[in-house]
Amino acid sequence: MDVKKKIYLSQMGYRLLKKKRDALIIELLSSIEKAKNARNEFDSEYALAREKIGMAQATDGIVKIKSAAFARKEGPSFTLTKANVMGIEVPHISKTKVQSAVSERGYGIGSTSSRIDEASLCYERVVEKIIIAAEFETIIKKILSEIEKTKRRVNSLEQKTLPELLEAEKMINDRLNEKEREKNYLIKKIKRDVI
Repeated sequence: MDVKKKIYLSQMGYRLLKKKRDALIIELLSSIEKAKNARNEFDSEYALAREKIGMAQATDGIVKIKSAAFARKEGPSFTLTKANVMGIEVPHISKTKVQSAVSERGYGIGSTSSRIDEASLCYERVVEKIIIAAEFETIIKKILSEIEKTKRRVNSLEQKTLPELLEAEKMINDRLNEKEREKNYLIKKIKRDVI
């Protein structure tokens, strides 16, 4: 009876783990698509930011750009929470504050040109896109790791545990059948000897 219970539980666990693996793969594909979109957005924002900084550098010079960059008092802020995806804790970034008004950038409005302001705004958007892309890439790594663990468990159940349990059940059944035959033989022998 104990072996039958173990076989039943192992088969149930095997089916559940296969379903979990399949669900994780679907979640992975969804996250890959989101990461791809975030990466494309990042690439386009970065190309625009490079163009704007090039224009600012050509008209205002590198010294003014560096001066404006060093005037910035605070960096980007965001709130990091954890979300649960199929039993995996993944990061979720919310309340991102990277973009700021010109007055909050730490330099005077009269000391910089509009080209530096545009370049600054574009790079703030680039940083936001980097944060979003990093979130999805981290989710992908965690899901891949969990898929590998689940795959190993499924393979272990399929290749080792279930065959061993089924073999043990077969041996027990064979042994019980043999004992039953021996018992029947003895009963028949005793009946022949008594009669």
